[in-house]
Formats: sequence, C-alpha cells, structure tokens
Amino acid sequence: MDLMNEVILKNLETFVAFTRKRVGDLHLAEDLVQESLVKALGAERKPMDSEDTVAWFYRILRRTIIDLYRRRAARSRALDRFEQELPESPSPSDTRVLCACFKRLLPAVPEAYRELVERIDLQSEDPSLVAQELGLTRNNLTVRLHRARRHLRDALSKNCQACSKHGCLDCTCGNAGDGSHGS
Repeated sequence: MDLMNEVILKNLETFVAFTRKRVGDLHLAEDLVQESLVKALGAERKPMDSEDTVAWFYRILRRTIIDLYRRRAARSRALDRFEQELPESPSPSDTRVLCACFKRLLPAVPEAYRELVERIDLQSEDPSLVAQELGLTRNNLTVRLHRARRHLRDALSKNCQACSKHGCLDCTCGNAGDGSHGS
C-alpha cells in the first residue's frame, strides 16, 4: 500500500467527522468521503508526504461538500423555476374554460353536497366558516366535500369521457348543451 492510501485510511474517521459537522448526517458524510476517495484515487498528481496528503485530501473533501451544496441549490432553483412556469390551474369559477357540462351536471349532485361545491369551490367561501354555519365539524365538512367532488367527477366522467380525465378544462366534448354525447 502506498503512502497516500495509508495516510488517508489512518485519518478516515477524522475525515468522516469533519464532513459530518458540515452536512449534519453521518450517512451523507460517509458517502461524501467515499466520493472524495474516488476523486483522490483518480487524481493525476498525488502528494509525496503524509502532511501534504492530509491537506490535499481535505481540499478534495471541501470541494466535494461545496459541490453537494451547489447541486442542492441548483436543484432548488430548478424546482422554483418549474413551479413558476407551471400554468396556474384556473379557479372553478372561471367559466370560460370549464366544461359547459359542469353547470348542467351540478344539479344532479345531492343537495347537501351541491351546496358545499357551490359555496367552497365556486364562491370561494372559507371552509371553516361554512362548517360553522352548517353545524359541521371541519373534518365532517372535508369528508362531505370530498364525496361531493367525487360525485361530480363521476358524473362528468360518464358524461364527457375523455375530456373529464383532464379536469374538464378547455373541454373538447363539444355537445355539452344538447345532452347527447358521452353515451
């Protein structure tokens, strides 16, 4: 075994401890030290004595840690950009993009459920206030609203078929007003 390998192996626990202090996770620290070891083994120029080897390996290790944080920051920026580029979902009250079938099928939803969809989804009322006014717990309201939406989604799926799979937005079912499609 050459001098470099001996020095690095002798100081391995110290390198892991050093890295753990900077990343806060033992397993990640071990992975980063391992990544640094691979870089060290592949380096063209290697130090000649033990003091130089330790300092040299710490430089590799620091760069590996910095690279980790740069990757994380880049990933975070990319996710932020992606989130900003996503088109906002139109609100349910944006009737110019909602399928015309939605309005026609809403009366088919049971009255108690329909009221929740109309007040919360279409009129954007505060669910906590709606629950209080109706004498429901917040959890009960959430369950009922989920059932109401499912009922409406099922009705749209039966009526509109393909376009309902995409939320009935920019609907292509075409015959929304005559009741003849989807069967």
